[in-house]
Amino acid sequence: MSRESERNLVNKTRILLADDHALVRRGLRLILDAEPDLEVVAEAADGAEAVAAADDDAVDLAILDIAMPRMTGLQAAREINRRAPGIRILMLSMYDNEQYFFESLKVGASGYVLKSVADQDLLEACRATMRGEPFLYPGAITALIRDYLQRDREGERLPESILTPREEEIVKLIAEGNSTKEIAETLVISVKTVDRHRANILQKLGMRDRLELTRYAIRAGLVEP
Repeated sequence: MSRESERNLVNKTRILLADDHALVRRGLRLILDAEPDLEVVAEAADGAEAVAAADDDAVDLAILDIAMPRMTGLQAAREINRRAPGIRILMLSMYDNEQYFFESLKVGASGYVLKSVADQDLLEACRATMRGEPFLYPGAITALIRDYLQRDREGERLPESILTPREEEIVKLIAEGNSTKEIAETLVISVKTVDRHRANILQKLGMRDRLELTRYAIRAGLVEP
């Protein structure tokens, strides 16, 4: 039986692939489309495009790069999970970062794949996710065990974000070096509204300036270091 015939007999997983680098998307698509049970049906160059393309009647699985312009993969994952809970989610990242991994779990992702080994892990991660199983690379398993032991010793839980989604958008834009005017234009709000949000954010987080907000944005996975 030919590969094309085999494809037609298999119920394929329909994939939305989001990454702001066209070459990365092309490479990942070649890997995915070569499989008889996987098919990329939509692409997105940023988080906002991914959310717009996430129709649970047309997409089964969203693969999202964590660091994208306009809206991060984490923000997009949270919004997709809210709008289309039937879509499974996988996160992609250049970095073996525990904070990104835990943030991915919090927004509803089933797994976290490192781009450096995507050619080895991505197919397995897709299939595990569609079976309803989490995909954990070795470093993530170590992080989970370390976190569990620490919580057990200290009786603590990871704090939920105290910022609203709009405030997170503004923190991300500040950390990316945008001026107040640029933020206002990007979000289609007034400069005064941006200033008010910034004041509320600083008060909530107990911070004083852009540098501290940028450090927070890195820790929270809103921007990459």
